[in-house]
Amino acid sequence: MLLAESIKDKILPRPFLKWAGGKSKLLEQYKPYIPNEFKFYHEPFLGGGAVFFYLCQLFDFQATLTDINPNLIEAYNCVKNNVEELIQQLEEHQINHKEAESRRNSAHYYYEVRSRIYDTPVERTARLIYLNRTCFNGLYRENSKGEFNVPMGRYKNPQICNKNLLRSVSYALKDATIETRHFTEVLKYAQSSEDFVYFDPPYYPLNNTSYFTAYSKYSFSEDEHIKLRDVFVELAERGVKVMLSNSDCNFVNELYRDCKVFKTDRMPNVYQISASRFINSDPTKRGKINELLITSY
Repeated sequence: MLLAESIKDKILPRPFLKWAGGKSKLLEQYKPYIPNEFKFYHEPFLGGGAVFFYLCQLFDFQATLTDINPNLIEAYNCVKNNVEELIQQLEEHQINHKEAESRRNSAHYYYEVRSRIYDTPVERTARLIYLNRTCFNGLYRENSKGEFNVPMGRYKNPQICNKNLLRSVSYALKDATIETRHFTEVLKYAQSSEDFVYFDPPYYPLNNTSYFTAYSKYSFSEDEHIKLRDVFVELAERGVKVMLSNSDCNFVNELYRDCKVFKTDRMPNVYQISASRFINSDPTKRGKINELLITSY
């Protein structure tokens, strides 16, 4: 039974975290390029998980969701396994933030929560969601020590606890494997045409000022992009269905379009997707931009 059928009259799952580069607004453009059939789904750069939540409304499959960021993976597992406890914690944050806001002192509460060390996965996940819902632009960013370092945003009465959404997400995740892994580990698990892998790596920068790759303390260098291309090729040669998104720039185009990457002479398919850039301190530099969607099938 499809997820959408099993939770009739309830809110459908979607990302519970705001995420830079999230794919929620691109799903309709992605739809024509999604495989019609697969049994196993792998997403090694999980982020906000928009593609996973979309797919689980359309297909029955076994999901393996991974990311190199352990804080993010802990949050997903907490929503999966401890959603009611998490809701209680978030409701407390909602009340405390609103009370602080009425005293015009919400910034004090925000920075107190940001600096505090919490002991349990539920407390840490509640902290992450609270900060994500109240920080500047909903931007997830860590310094070199792995500490969340985004300043407070300007929101009036932000929704910190969406109970129905969290319960829907928890249900969607109930059978998923969710682990901290490097993207290359997908080679251990995706083996055949029954597997579908979606890669959404930190995008290659379009210029020297847009190098937004350090959403965690782990940077994503040019060498990592090349390694990712090699993983794409190896999976494709096994018959795995692979889809990858990245910026539309010369470097990425050359990696996937201008060289023979398969043992046969067949090239990957490269499509342009129209996206919007929202994460920029200069509002005049926000707007439409092309991205690439690359498939092996």
